Amino acid sequence: MSEEQSTEREPKVEIKVAVKSLMLDPSSSVPIVILQEEEESQRILPIWIGIFEASAIAARIDGQEPQRPLTHDLLLQGLQTVGAEVEKVVICDLQESTFFAKIHLQSDATALTLDARPSDAIALALRAEVPVFVFESVFQKAQAAETVTQETDEERIKKWLEEVSPEELGKYTM
Repeated sequence: MSEEQSTEREPKVEIKVAVKSLMLDPSSSVPIVILQEEEESQRILPIWIGIFEASAIAARIDGQEPQRPLTHDLLLQGLQTVGAEVEKVVICDLQESTFFAKIHLQSDATALTLDARPSDAIALALRAEVPVFVFESVFQKAQAAETVTQETDEERIKKWLEEVSPEELGKYTM
């Protein structure tokens, strides 16, 4: 079921976010883009992304201008050449640990949306200097997924502690 189908009855509240930072996951060395709510509680939303997309985002954040257009620069130029303007980017869904995004365009009097990976959409938004939004439902799903992960980790540790022998515990010193 798509985002549109699953939330037809739910209001699609868009929360404006900023790209707060890029970092590497300490356990896997996978890049993470950190989005932070600009108003209210300033919630954060970490999204694991690819190395190339992280490099594109970092280059734009650092104000680097490539000698030749990179993929996201080329996409923006192509859209502008055909008369389409990027209006905003929306992180619109989270399904099975995968985030989904939409790039909202305006071409003449026609509103268009493109399906995109969040990392590509964010890199494009930074180049086009347009806002990035996250649906409230995505924040809620991410928080629920985090709670399940924490509970799973706690359960795993509890089970390990129940099964470990005193001899094995004695092997570790602080």
